[in-house]
Parts: sequence; structure tokens; C-alpha cells
Amino acid sequence: MGTVKELAAAIRPLDKQKIQAASRHVDGLIKPTNSLGRLESLAVQLSGMWGLDRLDNLQKEIIVMCADHGVFDEGVAVTPQVVTWLQAVNMQKGVTGVCVLARNSQTSVLPVDIGIDGEPIDNMLSLKLSRGSGNIAQGPAMSRQDAEHLLLASASLVKKRAQEGISVFGVGELGIANTTPASAIISVLTDSDPHDVVGIGANLPQDRVQHKETVVRQAIRINQPDARDAVDVLAKVGGYDLVGMTGVILGAGACGLPVVLDGFLSYAAAIAACQIAPEVKSYCIPSHFSAEKGARRALEHLGLAPFIHLDMRLGEGSGAALAMSIVSAACAMYCEMGQLAQSGIELPVPA
Repeated sequence: MGTVKELAAAIRPLDKQKIQAASRHVDGLIKPTNSLGRLESLAVQLSGMWGLDRLDNLQKEIIVMCADHGVFDEGVAVTPQVVTWLQAVNMQKGVTGVCVLARNSQTSVLPVDIGIDGEPIDNMLSLKLSRGSGNIAQGPAMSRQDAEHLLLASASLVKKRAQEGISVFGVGELGIANTTPASAIISVLTDSDPHDVVGIGANLPQDRVQHKETVVRQAIRINQPDARDAVDVLAKVGGYDLVGMTGVILGAGACGLPVVLDGFLSYAAAIAACQIAPEVKSYCIPSHFSAEKGARRALEHLGLAPFIHLDMRLGEGSGAALAMSIVSAACAMYCEMGQLAQSGIELPVPA
């Protein structure tokens, strides 16, 4: 994983033979064919991942990338910027939304300071290069060199955690004003007008959304990101947390392991990751349909259908935490259900 190209090249297609064997196994379970719907296809998808030898007792972890954004100065958020630091402290204490939901699905949470504009937090893992990214309305969020460094550092973190026993990863983020760069990334990489992508984020009053949209247009105009180069887009109109999430997605794929997406911010990172390495899409598991305005456009571009519809837009990895239970259910179905062949039951074969 010395370069981004080498990282992308390490991501292999799913194993077709394992997929075929898994499909036969699922069809032979003690149930009507396809009666467990997408749970069956999820189990088959997981079975095809070369980094998973088996589907029982999988350790799960959500990596939450925490960072601040210079574009906050443009008045695109109503929450004070210090809340990023304060909420990161709360995450270390295990009392935020993602922490509570993750515990419920026996999932660990690993917060990472990848660019918080504040003093170091005790015992918090840091990949920080700077206290907050640049203001994308005035110039680039970061240099391309820094973007590539953080992509690789985040992917290396995933590799390390995989070596320590994690088999299922999730992505989350924490950063006041980060829906503005996420909107810019999605707008550029999906060739969408900002009006169709920019939403209220963390409760921005509706009468200020037009200003936020204007800021996104300004960021794109000033920085001129190359839509054919996702790293260029991340560096120019993204942010440290978004780069980190992209690195987690690519790192999981390079390890042959699943990565559960969260909401709007993770869609932006996934779109970037899939442009860098198209094969990584096979390792992405969508969690929920974000309530943010541009969610549908982003998900249509990815070609992914979320499992959960709860009108959530908290972020942090909260949707990924809920979807971990669905991953566990698919694995339990695959590993623990009996086989028709030994049940004495004969079911008609679908026409």
C-alpha cells in the first residue's frame, strides 16, 4: 500500500467459486428459496469476500473520522465548531449515539482525530496533520500530497485492526460543517447541480440553505476539481474526515473485508473510493437511507439500496451501527440454520 494506485490494485474481485457455493448453501437451508430476501444475498456477498474464511463470530468495529473544516467560517452551520472537539471527548467516553447503538450490536467504536481544531484528546488515536482543513470557499481543503498521505494512513489503520482481529468495518464521521464539502464532492463526482444535493445538515434553518448552496458553487468554481480524479476532488473540495473515510473503505476492500457505510458523508466517501478502485463496491454494505437532501442522488450513482429507512441524519456511524445487527443476522442464518436435505421437508422448486 505504498501508493494510492497500489492500494487500489490490492482490491480483488469477489471469489466467484465461493459465491456459487454460498448460493447453493443458502438455497438448501430449511426455508422456501429467497424467502429471507436481501438477508440471503448479503450472506452470499459476505461469503465471496476473500478476507473472510467463515461467517461466525465476526468482530465488528466502526472507525469514526473526526475533523474540522475551514468552510465553517462561511456560516454554513449553526452548531459551534467547538462541538466537534466536545463530541469527540464524549465519544471517547462512550456516550454518543453511535457508541450506544454500537454496543447494542456488539460492535466496537474507534474514534480517530484526523484533523480536529483543538488540543489532543487523551487516549484518542490521531492521524492529524493539521487543526482543521482549509476553507474550500477560498481555496483547497488540503494539498494532494496530504490527501494521499491520509488515504494511505487510514487504509493502513484498517489493515492493522484487521490483523488484530476485526473482520467487519464500519465508517463514521464527526465534524461540524462537513455536509458542505460532502455536498461538493457528490455534486462534482455525480455531475449534479448543487441545488439537487445541498441540504440542511445538522438543522441549518431552511432560509440559509440557499447560502450553503452558494458556498458549494463557489468552492467548485474557485478550486476547479477534476471530476475524473477523485483524489483531486477530495483534496480540493473535501476534508480530512472525508479523506479518512475513503481510506477506510479502500483499506477494507484491500483486506478482502466488508465495510458498512453510514449516511450522506459516507456516500461521498464511497463514491470517491469506487472511482479510485471500482472493485471496492463489492465490499460496501449500505446501512440506511439518509434524510439529507442529496442522499437519493448519491445512492443512485453508487447503485446501492440501503437496508434501513428511519429518517436518520445524525452521522457518527449511527446507521452503520444499526446495520451491524443485519450483518450478524445474515451470518447467523448462514451458519446456524438447518438444511432441507436433513429436515424431511420437501418444497416445490420455483418455476
